[in-house]
Amino acid sequence: MRILVINPNTTTSMTDKIGKAAQAAASPATEVVAVNPKDGPPSIEGYFDEVFSVPGIIAEMAKAGTMDAYVIACFDDTGLDAARCATEAPVIGIGEAAFHLATLIAGKFSVVTTLARSVPAIEHNLLKYGLSSRCAKVRASDVAVLDLELPGSDARHKISAEIARAVAEDKAEAVVLGCAGMADLAHALSTEHGVPVLDGVACAVRLAETVSALGLRTSKIGGYAEPRAKRFSGHYAPWSPPLQRRASS
Repeated sequence: MRILVINPNTTTSMTDKIGKAAQAAASPATEVVAVNPKDGPPSIEGYFDEVFSVPGIIAEMAKAGTMDAYVIACFDDTGLDAARCATEAPVIGIGEAAFHLATLIAGKFSVVTTLARSVPAIEHNLLKYGLSSRCAKVRASDVAVLDLELPGSDARHKISAEIARAVAEDKAEAVVLGCAGMADLAHALSTEHGVPVLDGVACAVRLAETVSALGLRTSKIGGYAEPRAKRFSGHYAPWSPPLQRRASS
């Protein structure tokens, strides 16, 4: 099985970290290919950044060719719906994956994310997925995404402190880490706090394997149908549907 893991931002050190976490979570026979776009924001912190990262996601899917499944490694599930329109293979977002797995092991969970500006998008997704009643609280640790890549930063300390508050104040029975850049922290933080701490990258890879192994495909009836043929203008002309044209762009 081959899974394409797309980091929607352009920070290659984060892509390397995500790729290692994804491969560690995958079955031995699964090949993980971790990529990021060459164009777009270096981090995704809010709605504005998201918009400029979606074309890069579709471009990386096109360049990779045939894959058994895809993982969108941004906790906001950036571009997830658009990516599902672009392929019949399963496309799993790390936010949605982590939320669902948290509900299987805990009555209530909290999310610890980066900056406060990311909280509304995560809350919106919880409502969209029908899981808001299972989430005790979405917490911001006041950590900028790129600080997770800086040796010697206090990012881990801030995240750990917020997990402690989630357990004490929210009565959270599990904690979901709300950023792909936190992928390498889950195991140690779980041991430190004595509760399950979920990394969305690992959750998404395992779910992608399962969905693909079951032979399930993305439904093409309704919202995830292939885009209708039409002519895009300007810079996006090469991406005009039908999408099979994109491979030559």
